[in-house]
Amino acid sequence: MITRETVERYLHRLRLPHPGAPGPDALRRLHRAHVEHVPYENLEIQLGRPTSIDPEESIDRILRGRGGYCYHLNGAFSALLDALGYQVSWHLAGVHTPPAEQPPGADGNHLALTVLCEGERLLVDVALGDGLYEPLPLREGSYHQARLDYRMAPSEAVPGGWRLQHDPRGSFLGMDFSLEPAAPADFAAQHERLSTAADSPFVRAAVVQRRHADGFEMLRGLVLIRLDEAGRQVRELGSAEEWFDVLDSRFGLALDDVGPAERAGLWDRVQAVHRAWQQAQAQAQAAKEPAAG
Repeated sequence: MITRETVERYLHRLRLPHPGAPGPDALRRLHRAHVEHVPYENLEIQLGRPTSIDPEESIDRILRGRGGYCYHLNGAFSALLDALGYQVSWHLAGVHTPPAEQPPGADGNHLALTVLCEGERLLVDVALGDGLYEPLPLREGSYHQARLDYRMAPSEAVPGGWRLQHDPRGSFLGMDFSLEPAAPADFAAQHERLSTAADSPFVRAAVVQRRHADGFEMLRGLVLIRLDEAGRQVRELGSAEEWFDVLDSRFGLALDDVGPAERAGLWDRVQAVHRAWQQAQAQAQAAKEPAAG
């Protein structure tokens, strides 16, 4: 269990007072604050800095003003909830992207959490980027949260498990998860693959996401996407100054621990990936167009 001082610092990072006794309202406040103030991001991988999935190390990085991806964010949040008196469990899960990339199932490419609160088990997940804004009950049905729609249903791919179906406007299709308890060691191999493999989406491109009460923001490479009451807006960033300013002003990532040389290398990498993506898009478009004559 983390110390009282760490709990206080974590709550300060979330801009929350102590939530008091465990309960559904307090849990919702904690969840909302986490997805609003602690971004989903893979910049340590892009910088070539290896990380562990130890919750205390993840908390330390969050307290320094950074974020992380699922093993970091949900791992850290589970430790905070445990210290606040909640009954938290880790579960093997799998985020489902289009069929060519990741099929349905719970292969451990994602860490999901459940919390037993006042007799009801809830899916708690602050690490889906543009996913949940608040916890969802493990009850079949449709749910609306902060401009996005979800569906919860028994999983067809994981016996005894559940599936969260994401809003079609989101960055993934859905997430299957088992209800069997899991431990950090169960995610070690997938963390290694996602951190280092050439075909890993975290290695291929820089991604930063943040949920908010009116939708979400996502920076993928040089493309900034925002969904709010005005609809979906897409903008391409054109300079290093603009890119780093967006990280700071939109996602709270000042990157104070990243020196000039590392910043230049990160920018070069992001630019190169973006140019390769543009070329692939142009080739795909050319292949669809009928030959002249």
